[in-house]
Amino acid sequence: QVQLVESGGGLVQPGGSLRLSCVASGTVFNMGTMGWYRQAPGKQREFVAVISNGGITDYADSVKGRFTISRDNAKNTVYLQMNSLKPEDTAVYYCKKTSGLVYWGQGTQVTVSS
Repeated sequence: QVQLVESGGGLVQPGGSLRLSCVASGTVFNMGTMGWYRQAPGKQREFVAVISNGGITDYADSVKGRFTISRDNAKNTVYLQMNSLKPEDTAVYYCKKTSGLVYWGQGTQVTVSS
């Protein structure tokens, strides 16, 4: 069994930055592909960024150039550095792990507001 725990969310002003972390614990033999998704109130969950085991990344068009996903396999951790935040980035951010099975974290709230 694998557990994913996100942290680093909070309230930030427009133009500010936050760094989210997602730590995998339990029986983690292979981190696999790690991703970040988000869900705003009244909207469906949407893709934000993904990083493969080999470090290949992809981003949603809405965050390209502002967000950076990275990973530290030795720490079973994936990060999402978010810069130049906008009010429309407000959402609950979820971590997803795919290595055969799919696991989700419980989410961390990010609120961008003045």
